[in-house]
Amino acid sequence: MIRAQAARDSRLLAELVRQAKELAQDVRPIRPRAATAVALTAADGGNNAVAFNPFSLQIVRVVDSQGKELFLDVVSPGTDVGELSRKHLAERTALGGLMTDLGVSELRELSPLMSGRSNRWVEVYRDLCEWATLYDLVCNHDFAADTLVVRDGLLRATIFSGGTLVRLGGLMRAAIERQARQNRRRVWLVGLAKKTKVLDHYRLAMSLAGIFDHGTPCFVQVPVSMQDSVYRSQEYVRDPDDATSGNAASGNIGQMYFVRFGARPGDPVWTADLLAWQAADAQAVFGHLQADAAAGFPVPFYPFSLQQADAHSRVADLDVEIIEDSLVNAVRDLVGKDKAHIVDALRLTTDVAARRYA
Repeated sequence: MIRAQAARDSRLLAELVRQAKELAQDVRPIRPRAATAVALTAADGGNNAVAFNPFSLQIVRVVDSQGKELFLDVVSPGTDVGELSRKHLAERTALGGLMTDLGVSELRELSPLMSGRSNRWVEVYRDLCEWATLYDLVCNHDFAADTLVVRDGLLRATIFSGGTLVRLGGLMRAAIERQARQNRRRVWLVGLAKKTKVLDHYRLAMSLAGIFDHGTPCFVQVPVSMQDSVYRSQEYVRDPDDATSGNAASGNIGQMYFVRFGARPGDPVWTADLLAWQAADAQAVFGHLQADAAAGFPVPFYPFSLQQADAHSRVADLDVEIIEDSLVNAVRDLVGKDKAHIVDALRLTTDVAARRYA
């Protein structure tokens, strides 16, 4: 059955190979350069390996490639989203600063998924915090040298309300231009993803077409037509300038590329987004990123700065023990001294089960 279905899909593969061959003339070699690379990433729910967690607490933590903690918060599905909005505005956190600059007073104005009606809001909140930290880094810091800021993930999202992401991108563009004008520093922003639907769709076709068989690191822009054939949401692929010119709102501020930082045909290919208005600097951006990716470990030819940020963001070992101790103490205070022994016994049972079946 599998062979029969594959044979029936041979026409589809032939069409994909034809499209891939059309990219060959636009493939460009990467010329390595040197620059400071700053990557940031957020810890997600999968990193919160807390065995005793009766309130389903989620640790939202954003760090950079040097291990510096840029954002930290703890929420649960039961957190009042309105109160959370007011807290960020009052404390002028990175997220509160973004809300102020965008002229919104509620998190649900950033994303309709922040209504609190679904527990998925916690996951969306993590993404909003990462975008806000990225925004704060680009807009509110002076850089001592030309700097490439790397996001773990593409520069597009479907979580934002209306044209919010495009407005956010416009504010970052103004800050980057101000940095160049006042401090003579060039700042670039790039998003990199290990896995995307469009790359999965065309990976075999590109290999069969041999478009990257140049014996050198290289990159190529992904045409919108190829993105349209994979992604259903037009907002996800639309050029941000289209959104600001009166068309439907966009969830994209990037220009998409396929990039290979290794020189051999078998080296991995990644999907990258450059800020749409920095597309003319693609050679410079990928040149700087290639120098970082050449030292990639343990994932070969993947930016080392991103791998460092991911390692630092993990909430594990001693951090988990500290968090769990704090949580247990908080629960013991809630139930009172006469029932604290119940909490201690339950934690012990939970810890044993977690270690036994981990």
